[in-house]
Amino acid sequence: MWPSGDAGAPTGASLAPGRTASASASPSKAAPTPTPTRTYPLSQTPRTIPAVREHTPARGPGWRPAAGARVVVDEAVLADEGKLIAGELKLSYAGETGAKDGDVELGLNGTGADPESYTLTVKNRRVTISAPGQAGVFYGTRTLKQEVHGGGTAPEGVVRDQPAKPRRGFMLDIARKPYTAAWIEDRIRELGDLKFNELGLHFSDDQGFRIQSDTHPEIVSKDHLSKAQVREIVALAESRHINVVPEIDSPGHLGAVIAAHPDLQLRSVSGAAPRGTVDISKPAAASIVDDLLNEYADLFPGPYWHLGGDEYQALTAASPSTSYPQLAAAAQQAYGPGATVADLTTGWLNDRAQVVHGHDRTARAWNDGFFRGGTVQADKGLEVAYWTGKEYGARPPVEYLSAGRKLINYNDEYLYYVLGEPQTFVYPTGQRIYEQWTPLVLRGTASVPARYDSQILGGSFAVWSDLANSQTQDQVAAGIRMPLRATIQKLWDPGRPALSWTDFRSLANRLG
Repeated sequence: MWPSGDAGAPTGASLAPGRTASASASPSKAAPTPTPTRTYPLSQTPRTIPAVREHTPARGPGWRPAAGARVVVDEAVLADEGKLIAGELKLSYAGETGAKDGDVELGLNGTGADPESYTLTVKNRRVTISAPGQAGVFYGTRTLKQEVHGGGTAPEGVVRDQPAKPRRGFMLDIARKPYTAAWIEDRIRELGDLKFNELGLHFSDDQGFRIQSDTHPEIVSKDHLSKAQVREIVALAESRHINVVPEIDSPGHLGAVIAAHPDLQLRSVSGAAPRGTVDISKPAAASIVDDLLNEYADLFPGPYWHLGGDEYQALTAASPSTSYPQLAAAAQQAYGPGATVADLTTGWLNDRAQVVHGHDRTARAWNDGFFRGGTVQADKGLEVAYWTGKEYGARPPVEYLSAGRKLINYNDEYLYYVLGEPQTFVYPTGQRIYEQWTPLVLRGTASVPARYDSQILGGSFAVWSDLANSQTQDQVAAGIRMPLRATIQKLWDPGRPALSWTDFRSLANRLG
């Protein structure tokens, strides 16, 4: 690479097209020797994960980090993005000082477009990354980082890129298996480089409650994250433009709460106590959950909250109203003589949604927390986290979509990594996701009609810790490595991948 001019070009470099030695020189004086100029082939589209959506090739040397090169920004708000890429590429960060040959320049270019879109231009031995928002600038730096990885060269020309889907997530069950803060932070760095923008933390379940609580310390498991650790996790995620989405699942999956408050356990007329299931006819059950939702609102400042809502065991009884007459009575008292246990359960979910709405959060719930018919309808603003078709009163995805619901794809056929492979689960492979899954494949292996594409906000790969000791956290990291890369490719680019699976895997191995 030549920072200025073509000094150092290889001997024998051809003349620029149309350039010849001067014919007008004085015959008594030797004609000056022209300075040779290299000619370059048209550049090739960079190979990155996810693949860039558009590249306009050009002729030129491209760009790679060199001594004296800097990162500059056109606005101070881009300092974090600038300092990060400067450190990664071993360049100096020069702030708002104006670009020169060899530099990387980051800038904002107005509003109106997708803030996650960006343009990356390599021209005149300089890189310019511009975007409507900081997230787009950050993604441009991720592309540049991959282009020059391992001594590579960012190709001459212009990349124009943006994601197909606005929600690109990874969900981690830390309730049944505690993961260290350092491991979670390593995943955040990995997710950021791949252009994911959500990290879900399922931190409350029957097996544990894994984040420090000041309102209810009695429910917290011995092995847990402190609030200070969570703040560091959230700050690191924010620096990578990743929203952390917390989940306190209710009214099922509350075994850790029930262990400290056994009086809240749901019991049938025969005395049966379904695991992890609170008695939602008792106001104290709602009070504890609302205390926690309110307590953690400041700890998790992102725009989304997951309320769970799945697998409320009372509804699996042949006759919920007969098995749990206290729930049937509470439903009728709250919603009228025709109300059912399902209505009471929907009312519980709606009440929790109102709590998080009060903190200006958008709430989502698992699809088996939504029920067909009934007196009480689920809050219209609730997003559907669609994972299964095996639930009570199973409803196909089109039922939600035709009603105008927005969905996030967690398809358990492709996107569930369940430790120990219980029941019928098998560890998902990157190849199967890459070759078969798209965001339209919401349930099983079948696609929903393409007309619903805009209602599918994106997708999330999920790690569930059912048999927690089946793998170490390092084995989990290795096991999800290629599935994460395949998932982001399908969320970022709606088209059929240009690379074969073999080539995609080789690219992933080369990029590290």
